[in-house]
Amino acid sequence: MKIRRKQREKRTHGPKWALLVVGAALCFVAYWGVQGVLRIMESWTEDLPPIENIDFTNYSQESVMYAGDESTVLAEFRLEKREPLESADQVSPYVLKGTVDTEDVRFYEHDGVDLLGIARALVNNLTGGDLEGASTITQQLVRNTILTDEATDISFERKIREAELAVDMEKRFSKDEILLMYLNTINYGDGCYGIEAAAQNYFQVSAADLTLAQAATLVGIPQSPTYLNPKEYPDACLKRRNTVLDRMLSAGDITQEEHDAAQAEELNLNPAPATPEDGIYAYPYFTSYVQQLLTSDPAKYGMTESNLFEGGYTIYTSLDPVLQEEAEEACAEQNARMAGMGPDLESALVAMEPETGLVKAMVGGRDYYESQWNIATQGGQPTGSTFKVFTLVAAIEQGIDPDTKIDCTSPMDRPGAEPLENFGGADYGIQTIENATALSSNTGYYRLTEEVTPAAMNEMATRLGVGGEFVPNNTPTAVLGTENCTPLSMANAYATLATGGVKHDPVVITKIVDQDGNVIYEPADTSARVLTEEVSGAVTKVLRSVFESSNGTAYGFGPSNGQPVAGKTGTVQEFRGHWLVGYAPQLSCAVWLGNRNYEQTDASLTANQLWQDFMSRALAGQEIEEFPDTEEPEYKNDFNEEQADKYGSDKKNEAKDPAKAPDVTGKTLSDAQTQLGGYNVYLVEEYSDSVPAGTVIGQRTDGDKLVLVVSKGKDPGPTIEPEPEPEPEPEPSDPEPTPEPDPTPDPDPPPALT
Repeated sequence: MKIRRKQREKRTHGPKWALLVVGAALCFVAYWGVQGVLRIMESWTEDLPPIENIDFTNYSQESVMYAGDESTVLAEFRLEKREPLESADQVSPYVLKGTVDTEDVRFYEHDGVDLLGIARALVNNLTGGDLEGASTITQQLVRNTILTDEATDISFERKIREAELAVDMEKRFSKDEILLMYLNTINYGDGCYGIEAAAQNYFQVSAADLTLAQAATLVGIPQSPTYLNPKEYPDACLKRRNTVLDRMLSAGDITQEEHDAAQAEELNLNPAPATPEDGIYAYPYFTSYVQQLLTSDPAKYGMTESNLFEGGYTIYTSLDPVLQEEAEEACAEQNARMAGMGPDLESALVAMEPETGLVKAMVGGRDYYESQWNIATQGGQPTGSTFKVFTLVAAIEQGIDPDTKIDCTSPMDRPGAEPLENFGGADYGIQTIENATALSSNTGYYRLTEEVTPAAMNEMATRLGVGGEFVPNNTPTAVLGTENCTPLSMANAYATLATGGVKHDPVVITKIVDQDGNVIYEPADTSARVLTEEVSGAVTKVLRSVFESSNGTAYGFGPSNGQPVAGKTGTVQEFRGHWLVGYAPQLSCAVWLGNRNYEQTDASLTANQLWQDFMSRALAGQEIEEFPDTEEPEYKNDFNEEQADKYGSDKKNEAKDPAKAPDVTGKTLSDAQTQLGGYNVYLVEEYSDSVPAGTVIGQRTDGDKLVLVVSKGKDPGPTIEPEPEPEPEPEPSDPEPTPEPDPTPDPDPPPALT
């Protein structure tokens, strides 16, 4: 009996012990399971960025470009529309309350993670209510700022990391600070990030002035920034707005009357004008050129293309809005004058300040959005006779006197090549280099370039400031402007003459400031003396004759205020482009007109009117500024004596008496010119049935000039009686007589060959 009782006791207590053992085992497993989960979760949060090192005000910010007045906005470069606010006082109370009521009603009660909110959202979603998220405003802020790279990750790990950071953030910042940071970063659709950008974009008001209905509209958008965009999906946005108003009423933040009145309103959007896709608001040829420079040299300007669109830089430029408007108007008027004269004719202009290199105005063509190729800065165009200046400067620097005579007869025979001619075949005879410049004699400058050497001409072009687009052509033909240069390069090179020989690199960016207010770029002083004052002064004196001599190719086209100027005209081969580059002491300007595709234009075109129009506008009201007086350079080149022996000297008061000239009647023109070296000889052509063409019919004196009458050969029998040639008159303002100008409109011809 006793034994059986013990067995029954064993059977009775066995299940209890088994349950105890199983329970203990389960607790053991659960404990270590929880420990394992905790370790895993801890590993997920080991590499979280420390909140203390996060700068939440460092949002992606737009960069703004200003003109030289530091107030005219040229462009805004941005990936997103952002206008961060500094205080909650700058936000409508309706936005503050509506955001909390809609996104996180227990925002002021939890510590970053709302466990009750999670449970409520879970129950609501399971019972078929409107879908609710369980993330707090703080968690959303973490996701939109610190964990942006993980924002699309829906894993449990990301949720744990987000919650950990949210709790840390609540320890560091106040609730109001967190709410403002959220409102500054949340996506409101249509490219807007932040409540201020959204208010301006949809209603053109500040965030502080939003009405209840407007505020509720914006508060509802972040749930789905794409499909609740009121511009694209107004019905969906309106329904969401009314849901926000319902929640504000439930929270007691608005009255029933306010709720009903707001729900009765339409969306009543007042969208801001669409911003340009490229961010450029004004003067796109100049502005796009600056943008290109900013991103082309990160080492110099401190930014890449992505930095430009995100870094919040302030960029100041050299552009003068007043001069730019004058340039735009002058070019538009020139384009109107050319309408109907040829296909796609347009004009370009660059004006810069010689003493600083600051580019004050730039027009790169007729319409930037029709063709974004910038004629003012890209590729270049053949320069025509404006390139002769570089032979002139090289000649004077080598000691060749501008009063030295040069053979300007036309045509000019060249062994193995076609003859070279002056414009319209004009024969200018023997002229001083100064007169050859005013007349723009092709044959004279070809011969002068042979003496100076093409290499010296090209080196001078580069030295004075012609840019990298120029590819030297080491033949004398290059003096006729066969190679490409940009208006920017030519304006810069001529500006070096305006300063008396000090070259400056062109400056378009004057300062860059980062988002913290630090100046990260200012242009270095690139000024360098490349010519003596004496050489520069002598060149300027010669180039003034282009405007001041009655035979000058730009005679009468100086600024309307009487400002002395110097420069050179140019016509490209077969009239494929037209130039005038000139300068006053205070401004250098290059203008070009033609067809950007290098097509032939009307032979009557010149760039003179465009240049005069702009310079007259630019200098209007300014005091006259004289070019400085300089000493003459030393002219000790043997070429001066060689030419004097051949053609006689033409120094002031040294011209030979025409009354004592030998009679050259019956001689060929070439023989007559050789025999009459040292005399001021002018030519008059007449038809003759008995005297061969090119033979001197007779001669006469006219003051200090010797006039030769040269046969043109037999009269072809014109149907209209030509008007008689007027007797040439001396030009009182010109210290030396010059021949009658050719009646053709532009004495800057291309050569007869390329």
